[in-house]
Amino acid sequence: MKTTRKKSEQRAWRMMRKSVGVRVWALSDLIQAFCLGVASVLMLLVMTQLVYGAPIEHKFKSPSFSGINQSSHYLTIENQETSRKDALKQELEDLQKQLERDAENTTLAKFIRNVESRIYSTLSRQLVEGMFGENPSNEGSFDIEGTGITYVKDGDNVELTITDENGKVTVITIPIGDFGI
Repeated sequence: MKTTRKKSEQRAWRMMRKSVGVRVWALSDLIQAFCLGVASVLMLLVMTQLVYGAPIEHKFKSPSFSGINQSSHYLTIENQETSRKDALKQELEDLQKQLERDAENTTLAKFIRNVESRIYSTLSRQLVEGMFGENPSNEGSFDIEGTGITYVKDGDNVELTITDENGKVTVITIPIGDFGI
């Protein structure tokens, strides 16, 4: 038999529970709390099964230590060092050539070249006059800075022999009749 409470009695019980702070659990509340607890425990079990740590493995990134692609790594380093050395060597050579060009283009160097050119021109004119001038000689020789120049006239030809300071000989044969000389 079920006892029914009056509305005023139910209100009084609610006020009492509220003032005391005690909650009276109904059967449906207990079942709901139990299901929620079981669901929480199952969820934690499932999650702990999925979450696990992998072992920590240390691997060197440098091929010098790991050995992976070590030869190509060493080859790359060697190529970089060689190209840098070659670049420095080329830079020094270029700088040296630039200094030589700058030294050759000074006013004094230009003047000296001009004087040398005029002296050689005068010497060559005197040589030609000596071979073919008004009073030609049949032979002659002289030295200029270690280079020996000799000529011999045999009637139809003039043989001009130039011997440089290293011993290299150049012979020039000039026919006398063909040039109107």
